[in-house]
Amino acid sequence: MPKRKRAYLVVALLAFVMLVFAVGQIIGTQSLKPLNPKPDYQPLQEEVAKFTETLPGTYCIYFKDLASGEEFGINEKTTIPPASTIKLPVVLYLYEQVAAGKLDWRDRVRYNKNTDYQGGAGDLQYVARHGDTYSLRCLATIAITLSDNVAHNMLVRHLGYDNVMAFIKKLGPDTTRPFGSASTTAKDMGAFAEEVYRFAERNPGQGGRLINDLAHTVYHVGLPGELPSKLVVPHKEGSIIGVATDAGIVFSHRPYILVVLSEDITDEDTGFKNIAKISRIIYDHQQKLPEAKNLKLPDLE
Repeated sequence: MPKRKRAYLVVALLAFVMLVFAVGQIIGTQSLKPLNPKPDYQPLQEEVAKFTETLPGTYCIYFKDLASGEEFGINEKTTIPPASTIKLPVVLYLYEQVAAGKLDWRDRVRYNKNTDYQGGAGDLQYVARHGDTYSLRCLATIAITLSDNVAHNMLVRHLGYDNVMAFIKKLGPDTTRPFGSASTTAKDMGAFAEEVYRFAERNPGQGGRLINDLAHTVYHVGLPGELPSKLVVPHKEGSIIGVATDAGIVFSHRPYILVVLSEDITDEDTGFKNIAKISRIIYDHQQKLPEAKNLKLPDLE
């Protein structure tokens, strides 16, 4: 082979090797990048904090992205009365007892007007007569969908206060107690909302029923207030004088846990409007992120 031709071949071979090396370097560098990098939620946290600073009263917020596990909080360990959001862990405990075969939805609880009566939300205060019995399924449903206070009291009594407390402390050990005028924290309520999701993963039938009850309550102005009407938002609102609270899951294309508790507000209606605005800020941010495709979601109605 002529020397000149041989030189051309050597040069061509060297060029090919260098090209392969360069391509390998590019591909190799890219392969080291995580396929699903965790979102940076600091800008969102700062935006929400800046907004809440303009509002009268105290706002306590907990957020968790279910796809990445990233979370943040604002006053998330500040104690605030839970109002009717406390019904969420109580009813969740009942669901777990039924799923474990320890209780049956057809079990009936007898109404005792001396221990169970409470005014405020719900219809049992008007229609229940001393000695009437109600199934656990009925009490669970109206405690969530109508936020019935009498149903909640009957469930706590039937389940056992100490048993309910043990369950609550296992999930959210800050300060929560199973009555609306007691206290809780946004982080605790976030743990209860997440356990609803985990329960539905383990028990799709029972968990799906609970999630759909939570998504179809008569009180639907807090977390979902400014979100698309067809978006599934299982949540539990609560209010007493000077307090508006909401805790739940937003099943957007990138689902997340959100809890907003407020205290010392001018009035409850304004409190829920502000919760809705906070919820919208977070929803808009989530919509800009990649869709979560690998989550095990129950059937949502």
